[in-house]
Amino acid sequence: MLLFNILFLFAICYFFYWIAETELSPTLTAVFIITNIFLFVLNTLFWIGFMQIEPNDARVLVFFGKYEGTVKDNGFFWVNPFFVKKKMTLRARNLDAEPIKVNDKNGNPIMIGQMLVWRIADTYKASFSIDNATSGAGVTLGGREDLAAKMRSYEHFVKVQSDAALRSVAGLYAYDHLENEEDKMTLRSGGEEINDILEKQLNERLALAGIEILEARINYLAYAPEIAAVMLRRQQADAIIAAREKIVDGAVGMVKLAIKKLSEEQVIELDQDKKAAMVTNLMVVLCSDEPAQPIVNSGTLYH
Repeated sequence: MLLFNILFLFAICYFFYWIAETELSPTLTAVFIITNIFLFVLNTLFWIGFMQIEPNDARVLVFFGKYEGTVKDNGFFWVNPFFVKKKMTLRARNLDAEPIKVNDKNGNPIMIGQMLVWRIADTYKASFSIDNATSGAGVTLGGREDLAAKMRSYEHFVKVQSDAALRSVAGLYAYDHLENEEDKMTLRSGGEEINDILEKQLNERLALAGIEILEARINYLAYAPEIAAVMLRRQQADAIIAAREKIVDGAVGMVKLAIKKLSEEQVIELDQDKKAAMVTNLMVVLCSDEPAQPIVNSGTLYH
């Protein structure tokens, strides 16, 4: 078509030259000139049908309001000049959403953020199923749509839907384990499972717009500021209790081993009162936060 259009243009120019050099009647000359002008306008119109498509770009073709298809192949093409060629990009885009405040399953306010990788998968739905005039998408000189503004409108749509999906997922699970809930999945412990659930919900919500989520993950998770200090003290208390339990378990084992060794090697004969006193002293020494202060007993074990 490119070669034909070039040859067509040369033929029109030669036709003009021939009319100018040939002696014709005024009527015939006027007819030839009008015909040549029409051919020149037709040739100019043919040039409008050319389009260049780069990798991961596409053109949505509309013929007088009717969708005719999408060209996704790369290269230089010619289509019907009366087609409206809407430019569309299929390249992946990132969305790093700001953390939002939501309530978890237990009603605790938390701050949660997410990161998305998305792209347009269905050009028909993206062009005609949603209003892409949001956030300033409009037209530029020549009536061509501003692709950057259009993509900002899609990003706005993705952000609104992703916030809704994130609120939904956050409300299904607790932030962290409570007592006797070690077997249940939480937002902190869920990891990839929570990300998979979030990605599934996002794809369901964005399928209407022909948008595909390639990756979705929670990248920020914390208690809201108003309860962060209280929850920190609770976590510290849990850690202290767990540490104390381990210390006591170790101390009991050491006391048991000491009494057993003394009895087996017959270092000293211990009755129940002596054993009780020794257990008390050893437990105090092993479980105390501060270094034990030795006391010299100048009497007997009983006085």
